[in-house]
Order: sequence, then structure tokens, then C-alpha cells
Amino acid sequence: MRNTQYFTSRLLIVAVVALPALMSTAGCKSTTTRDAPASPTAPRSAPPRVATTDDATLASRVKQALAADPALRSATISVATYRGVVQLLGYVDSQAQILEALAVAHGVAGVQSVSNELEIKPQ
Repeated sequence: MRNTQYFTSRLLIVAVVALPALMSTAGCKSTTTRDAPASPTAPRSAPPRVATTDDATLASRVKQALAADPALRSATISVATYRGVVQLLGYVDSQAQILEALAVAHGVAGVQSVSNELEIKPQ
């Protein structure tokens, strides 16, 4: 008899706890069908592509342009890019080479801006 009372009280506790949880999910039923859209909308399309070049390709193009410039052959320049912003790092022989490197980098298609971290080599 005691086991039956224990079982009954446990069952009652479980029912009291589970009932509100089950009742709360009743309001979650979807009112629209998946077959037809709820409202007339234009068909989904891919987001518009902005005319940007990916950073790895852009860095490669800038490096090639710097390497092709005879005035920068003696310069040690690293190139980093992020979202079209080119960062030039390294050492050059003169202020003229800094200006040349900046001009070359700005001239590459897809470059939004150039950050100058170039330094003149100590003599």
C-alpha cells in the first residue's frame, strides 16, 4: 500500500511538472504551410556582389606590381590586405621609394586604400 501511495504521488508530481511544458508547446504550431509562401514576394536571389577583389588575389597583384617596378628592386616590402585595404611593410632606401611604392599600390585595380608602414633603411 505504501508503494502505491509513493508511486501515485510521484506520478502526480511528474504530471504537474510536465503539463505546463506540454501546454506551452501547443502555441508553437505554424499557421502557414511550407508549400506556398505566406505573402507574395520576389524570388530569392543571391546578395548583390560588390566589385571587390578577394584579399589574397589583391595582395598577389600588388606584390607583382611592386616587383615589376625597377625603382623598387632594392626594397624589401611585404604586402598585407584586408577588405581592399593594402598595408605596405618593410624597408626602402629613400623617401622617393616610399612614394613610388604607394603610387604603385594605389594603381592596382581593387585597392581601396593603402596604409604606409614603410621605413627608410638606417645607413
